[in-house]
Amino acid sequence: MAQPITRPRRADRSMPDDAAIEAHLLKVPFGFIATSVDDEPYVVPRLFWYDNASRRIYFHSAHEGRTRRNVERNPRVCFATGEMGRLLPADAAGKFSVEYASVVVFGRVKVLGDEKEKRHGLQGLLDKYFPRLESGKDYRPITEEEIDITAVYAIDIEGWSGKQKVVKP
Repeated sequence: MAQPITRPRRADRSMPDDAAIEAHLLKVPFGFIATSVDDEPYVVPRLFWYDNASRRIYFHSAHEGRTRRNVERNPRVCFATGEMGRLLPADAAGKFSVEYASVVVFGRVKVLGDEKEKRHGLQGLLDKYFPRLESGKDYRPITEEEIDITAVYAIDIEGWSGKQKVVKP
């Protein structure tokens, strides 16, 4: 079980348990990875896949770029997701609100070198975003060349917290 590194200020808005956090990570379409080097933060959106068996977050990018340079210098990362629900109008401006859910993950990221691990991460991404398509039937499987030209990352989760606001209809 991952331990929360931070807790939401309002305990009444905390997600109830790890299962709720995992359910959120399994359904949201994208997240934001934050890195930092020399006191300079960098945040970038990423498609990702949460592997609940290994409790890791996988994403990919080109072999070169700022994300790669940053994580090689400082593997500590923060990863965040969010989703918006219903807009909640009110009779006073200060009481307008919105339903939402968000998760913040803390951990260490690494660039994967092992071909089997890279293939696992990439196939997980394909399965998440194209669940009705089957490798070898609907499309050609990942080739060795594609593995070689793609940087695949895995975030080893050290802690997380989830926050939500849900209002009865």
